[in-house]
Amino acid sequence: MYCYHSDSLYHIFGEIIRLHYHRSHNLLDKLGIYPGQPPMLLSLYHKDGQSQKELAEKIKIKPATITVMLGRMEKSELVTRRQDAEDQRISRVYITEKGKRVCEQLKQVFIALNGECFSNFSDDEKESLRKLLMKMRDNLVEASENKLDI
Repeated sequence: MYCYHSDSLYHIFGEIIRLHYHRSHNLLDKLGIYPGQPPMLLSLYHKDGQSQKELAEKIKIKPATITVMLGRMEKSELVTRRQDAEDQRISRVYITEKGKRVCEQLKQVFIALNGECFSNFSDDEKESLRKLLMKMRDNLVEASENKLDI
């Protein structure tokens, strides 16, 4: 099947990604945060005081991107950065009280979004979809590791 046909897997998957992005962006906008910020906030919520390097590795983004994101999040008073007491070369990131409140609200946003996405799915259907998406992820990771460029 032609991959750009409106009922192809490729087209449907792309449409789902766009719809999910826009819906989550609208919900996150109400909290005053950007779509890339929840993984960092939640990581700090569960383990405060991580280094910027640890955060970059954990949420799989480039260290330079972390620096830009943290600057924006500091301006919003979601996080603070402090030098490590033992090694001044290391910058540690701490979630603020405001950041913790936003994390609590994030949980509700994710519950709502999950409900919107899967409200008419059975448990078996959700599990089957989870397994298929994990296979897709693994395929893309493998292709990326093998540096397959088209």
